[in-house]
Amino acid sequence: MLEGCTPWPAATAERYRREGLWDGTDLGSLPRVWAGRYGDATALVAGEERVSYAEFADRVDRRAAGFVRQGVLPGDRLVLQLPNVPEFVEVAFALFRAGAKPVFSLTSHRANEIRHLCALSGASGYVVPGVFRGFDHTALALETAAGLPALRRIFAQGETGSPAVVPLEAVDAEPLELPANDPSDVAFFLLSGGTTALPKLIPRTHDDYAYQTRTVAALAGLTTDDVYLAALPVEFNFTWGCPGVVGTLSAGGTVVLAPDPTADDCFRLIERERVTLTSVVPTVARLWLDEREWSDADLSSLKVLQIGGARLEPELAARVGPELGCRLQQVFGMAEGLLTMSRPDDDPDSVLHTQGRPVSPADELKIVDERGAEVPPGVTGELLTRGPYTLRGYYRAPEHNARAFTEDGFYRTGDLASLTEDGRLVVRGRLKDVVIRGGDKIAAGEVEAHLLTVPGIAAAAVVPVPDEFLGERIYAFLVARADREETGAGAERPSLPELKAALHARGLADYKLPDRAEFVPDLPLTPLGKIDKKVLAAAAADPALPRGWKSAEPPAGPSAGPSAGSPQAALSGAAPDPVPVPSAAVLSASASVPSTPFPSLSVPSTPLPPVSVPSSPKR
Repeated sequence: MLEGCTPWPAATAERYRREGLWDGTDLGSLPRVWAGRYGDATALVAGEERVSYAEFADRVDRRAAGFVRQGVLPGDRLVLQLPNVPEFVEVAFALFRAGAKPVFSLTSHRANEIRHLCALSGASGYVVPGVFRGFDHTALALETAAGLPALRRIFAQGETGSPAVVPLEAVDAEPLELPANDPSDVAFFLLSGGTTALPKLIPRTHDDYAYQTRTVAALAGLTTDDVYLAALPVEFNFTWGCPGVVGTLSAGGTVVLAPDPTADDCFRLIERERVTLTSVVPTVARLWLDEREWSDADLSSLKVLQIGGARLEPELAARVGPELGCRLQQVFGMAEGLLTMSRPDDDPDSVLHTQGRPVSPADELKIVDERGAEVPPGVTGELLTRGPYTLRGYYRAPEHNARAFTEDGFYRTGDLASLTEDGRLVVRGRLKDVVIRGGDKIAAGEVEAHLLTVPGIAAAAVVPVPDEFLGERIYAFLVARADREETGAGAERPSLPELKAALHARGLADYKLPDRAEFVPDLPLTPLGKIDKKVLAAAAADPALPRGWKSAEPPAGPSAGPSAGSPQAALSGAAPDPVPVPSAAVLSASASVPSTPFPSLSVPSTPLPPVSVPSSPKR
């Protein structure tokens, strides 16, 4: 296995093979296998383009040879950042075929995330969509490569504008005889959605991912008659393999790639392509349900709507069948592995109120209390899991792995859940400090770290606030730094547009920018001197609550602001005692739904340099 990854114990891996869970599939070989089975049947649809299985296999073979001719070697990592287009699927499988390992990246990722992904993965290549939705990804790639000598190759769709960039269309050559991959080795990397630093890399092997997609496709009963709509970004595990793109192609069905998840676009595609299955996050499901009242689109072909990525409220779940005319399948899962799903024969109450059962009989789940002891059914605790498609360690993250995994290999998910008497999972909440905004998992710590670089900000705390459409919005509580004329350190309290402009200038993705910001005299602390986010979350949800909270008595040393020596104090460079401002002020943005409400990731663990606030903030 690739150095920096944690393999399954040898005895466990042998058992998975002996039981037929891992069957030695090489993901790079699948397009040619599928072409032999399904030939001229339609594999991919995007706009007016239709690609047969035979044509798809030919494209993959030629692109694989093209990448090899461009110097891509087995074991190389390449960041793959393309939208929902056939080229994403072709490039991913071409890299599998060449023995390279793509790192899936969202198109919404910007400089902050991309620099991190390239550096952590040791990427030698980067595949970008050129200019996409007004953003010049090629320019970002060149800027990133200038600071990372290992990043030697940039491939871009369309006009490249630079001799240092290879047009993706030119990655094409006569097919080569290429060696098969070791099925136990890493095939590609997904990204974590957790709360530490920037995204961690999740190594997915040929064996484990082939098993996942094969198992979920069988549970879904997929056949050659099925049509899957990829409404969410294709690089999202939910869309790629639950059963998603890979599972549908394995069954000989058709994958329709939607440019975005809006009801207008997706309803039109469901009607035109006779879509039978699709998967969305609760935010998108709500928008679809609200739009359905005004739409005359024929959705009669749609048999199953999968909803996952965030907790689904029973009230919203109950609307799916009556209003969309299809069956709801609740899905709980993570890029790290574990998937649970409701089944077609589940009773209605279970479908509405649980996240179903694990997809594999080899999945192991435990619910434990704060001491690590297992709790009985019905009692809430932290969900731990291990199994044939759940990782044993993040890539190049030994210190984090020591905390995230038990000694016997169980992954600590950070999710609060319980199990019913019959083994169904009920997700209650999360231990992780994240905001799930429209399905995007945004680490509060990352946003806080960037806020603390803005002049005038002495302390910052980010919490989720409930929102009808997005599920949660980002609410920032801020403590202003006192004006210090003698040092020149003073600054006016920035407005919300100024805050957003400053964070945008740092390369923070737009969906991570605060929706609201409130200045307060100080931040409440727990008895251990940590910021009391439960108090802040309650205050964010209820503006009528008083802001003159009294912090619990901290241990000797910490002040009413960030504790001395804490990450916040270090990042902000603030004195340990922030000076209170006279009154709270709330800065709010007009409500808007992001164009790409999908899971993401994040948080810098090292101090960030300060930035200046632009005088003419960008929106």
